[in-house]
Amino acid sequence: MEELTGYVENIIFRNADNGYTVLDFVADEEMITCVGLFPTIGEGENLLLRGDYTEHPTYGRQLKVASYDVVAPADELSMERYLGSGAIRGIGPKLAARIVKQFGADTFRIIEEEPERLAEVKGISLNKAMEISDQIVGAKDIRNAMIFLDKYGLHGNTAIKIYNRFGNDIYTVIQSNPYRIADEVSGIGFKTADEIASQVGIKVDSEFRIKGGIQYILSQGAGLGHTYLPIETLQQMSVDLLGVEASAVEAQVKNLAMDKKIIIKTDGEGVRQVYSRAFYRMEESIAGMLRELDVTYKVDKADLEKVIRRIEKDEEIELDELQKNAVISAAERGFFILTGGPGTGKTTTITTMIHVFEEEGYSIFLAAPTGRAAKRMSEATGYEARTIHRMLEVTGKISDDDDTASFAKFERNEDNPLECDVIIIDEMSMVDVSLMYSLLKAVSPGTRLIIVGDVNQLPSVGPGNVLKDILGSDKFCSVTLEKIFRQAQESDIVMNAHKIHQGQHVVLDNKSKDFFFLRRDDADTIISVMLTLVKEKMPKYVDASISDIQVLTPTRKGLIGVERLNGILQRCLNPESPEKKEWKGETRLFREGDKVMQIRNNYQLEWEVSGKYGITIDKGLGVFNGDVGIIKDINDWAKSVTVEFEEGRKVVYPFANLDELELAYAITIHKSQGSEYPAVVMPIMDGPRMLMNRNILYTAITRAKKCVTMVGDADVFYSMVDNTSQAKRYSGLKDRIQEAFRV
Repeated sequence: MEELTGYVENIIFRNADNGYTVLDFVADEEMITCVGLFPTIGEGENLLLRGDYTEHPTYGRQLKVASYDVVAPADELSMERYLGSGAIRGIGPKLAARIVKQFGADTFRIIEEEPERLAEVKGISLNKAMEISDQIVGAKDIRNAMIFLDKYGLHGNTAIKIYNRFGNDIYTVIQSNPYRIADEVSGIGFKTADEIASQVGIKVDSEFRIKGGIQYILSQGAGLGHTYLPIETLQQMSVDLLGVEASAVEAQVKNLAMDKKIIIKTDGEGVRQVYSRAFYRMEESIAGMLRELDVTYKVDKADLEKVIRRIEKDEEIELDELQKNAVISAAERGFFILTGGPGTGKTTTITTMIHVFEEEGYSIFLAAPTGRAAKRMSEATGYEARTIHRMLEVTGKISDDDDTASFAKFERNEDNPLECDVIIIDEMSMVDVSLMYSLLKAVSPGTRLIIVGDVNQLPSVGPGNVLKDILGSDKFCSVTLEKIFRQAQESDIVMNAHKIHQGQHVVLDNKSKDFFFLRRDDADTIISVMLTLVKEKMPKYVDASISDIQVLTPTRKGLIGVERLNGILQRCLNPESPEKKEWKGETRLFREGDKVMQIRNNYQLEWEVSGKYGITIDKGLGVFNGDVGIIKDINDWAKSVTVEFEEGRKVVYPFANLDELELAYAITIHKSQGSEYPAVVMPIMDGPRMLMNRNILYTAITRAKKCVTMVGDADVFYSMVDNTSQAKRYSGLKDRIQEAFRV
């Protein structure tokens, strides 16, 4: 390993998120390009670098820095260079020369220990002298903290966030209670804090450790869709994680409740529910806001029925009784729920509602949880629909106060509500508790809210079971459409989806035009058939591009899991080529032309839509879990990847953020919610019982618009139809709504 001592001449590039930096470094009068993590280093600073030389295919010889130390300027020239580099605000080269001329080799001691003496230099007031000293001492404090945190595996932006929260108290925090960094700094988990705690000698049964473990388990539960955990489940999981006695866990559960870090409630069946404060507040607030919206309006039903008949005539449609009831109920109620399976006329009903409200002169907003779902809503109704995030005007900031935890901030809220008379939200099964909370805060009393969805779809990826819980509370007006219309009856996708939902065994004879089952026995044969379908057969059959054909699978792992399938599909559909640039990480490879998916909400990512001649015609913030796009460019010099999402939204990802993307040639059925594809191809092999169920199968089939083709074992298919077991999702919104109506 090489060691070099010198100074930073120029910073070429720095990723602010993780501190990855490319810089020019002068050592023994030789200029060397260096790359590494330098989150706080500025131009002019003196460093001791340790690393190895590498040969970059484009940029040539570089020193890849493994570690470094900040070295105090050893001579007057180094002192003058650093002070005049621009690193210290208010000092330029000329003033730096005067300071060093005045104090010589004693310059830095004077600045740190006797800063008032800087006022002896012409051009420096006493106030300015103190500012200069504060900057240099502050920079030294940050660097020392970075070096200290680095010993515990905390680097880059993570270390900076910790320092910003605790300042020079970080040494005490790490030594006495490192679990505070998991509790008070977003993005740092219990396991990281627990590793640090073991290094500094904190006991296994420490109060801090047990409290941190309990809160960690609740946060992990949220990742699985739960808004609370039963107290017995939480305590057993805590004992298993922490390796302590149950009595110790019980004591700290009580202490957390007393500190109001957690909320304990009892449901109607006597089960004690343990919430994080944020999710309890959300569910309680949603219940209260829904009750407030649920008012009754006086409507002349005879006149309304005349309007509906005229709309039927003008639009050449015919509503059944349930659809008419839904339109009337939507006009009568401040809050209304419309549900139904595929082909039951939800879109026709929504469109009729829009016409009715337009005749009254009402302003109407349409929205859906994802870009794909909003686009489908627009195409189906002929009216503009937006994502819920865009309608609420996501700010790109994160709310991290005690009450709302780490969720998106929106411009539209209780202080700046949506300005319209009617809001219609489609694909409500996808809406989680935090998004519902944000939506309702922006809906002022007097605005009608209509939510639409299929309660038999999989629940939201995020925590909660909003649509199901609202319906299950039996407190609000709702209509469930049941009739399958003639046009939909011509689709075996629709008819078989309903049969599967009812537990019927559909005939797999391949006499259909849009529903096929190809029997194959082993994984490699299944995959081979799928490749032929995706690359050759389906694009022609449904008149779509290869990228529009979607492979859906129940599992992430295994022989037909997302991870294995994506590697195979990438090699087949977008093979290596000298004309395509690549980025290779530890666990994934991206190539220009790859189909990729955003796998977590990022409210701060900027996107742009360019028109003719590359002029920006639209821009905004936020890319969300489930958004799918194509990699258009990989730039090694800028260390970035450009992805184009639907509607031409282009996003530039720094290499450091590529853990937010994964290949999307194959995706899990859960991730396909709210989307519709010209053709779906699905492998069927035995797998975990909780994933091989009727609900999963129903959701997958209803994602296909023109054709669904399953390849695999028919016995497994039928066992999925018979399997009604689902992973239990703990959500208490139903209980909170019923409580709100008892008040």
